[in-house]
Amino acid sequence: MLSPRQQIVKRIFDICLAMLGLVATGWIIVLTALFARMDTGRRGFFRQLRVGREGRIFSILKIRTMRDSPSHATTVTTADDPRITRFGRLLRATKMDELPQLINVLIGDMSFVGPRPDVPEVAGQLTGVTSTILSVRPGITGPASLKYRREEQLLAAQADPERFNQEVLFPDKVRINAQYVADYSFFGDLKYLWHTLMSSSMVVPSQTQPPEANDAKQAA
Repeated sequence: MLSPRQQIVKRIFDICLAMLGLVATGWIIVLTALFARMDTGRRGFFRQLRVGREGRIFSILKIRTMRDSPSHATTVTTADDPRITRFGRLLRATKMDELPQLINVLIGDMSFVGPRPDVPEVAGQLTGVTSTILSVRPGITGPASLKYRREEQLLAAQADPERFNQEVLFPDKVRINAQYVADYSFFGDLKYLWHTLMSSSMVVPSQTQPPEANDAKQAA
């Protein structure tokens, strides 16, 4: 658990870095949102309800990368999802679709580093010890995000992506995020940010697919 002092330092860092980030990338956010509007035929900004600190519901902001498709209602997105537009694939590959989350960080919904926020129906599975994950603000990046930065490609390789996500990815992310909260340090956050920026060193090859993946694939 974070101490009051750690929470203050983390929040001050988030505010300062988010302000700098918005000044530097504000024009990129506006332009990509305009292109996304033309590309998808809908608003360039995408909002979705997520669960934040202490279970508070907030709207996460992203650049829209997908078209609507009544035949695809799942929240599990794979690399070959037909809803993703060509421009959207570029945004998702470069993570530029997540730049608007700088606003979420600035207003206090999120932090730069922390567990990724889940939708309410998924976050509701956090009980007991794992509920400590909700004691911190969710992050744009973090240890679980780094380990599974190629999550969409991993899901696309599964016979049953939703089952694989539920039985393999989600439990492993919960374990990693609970450990993040238990072992929190400010310098640890700096390390995760550095690895996020230096994409070539984000994940070691052995981590791109969890050890349980082959078993789950066979079970499917």
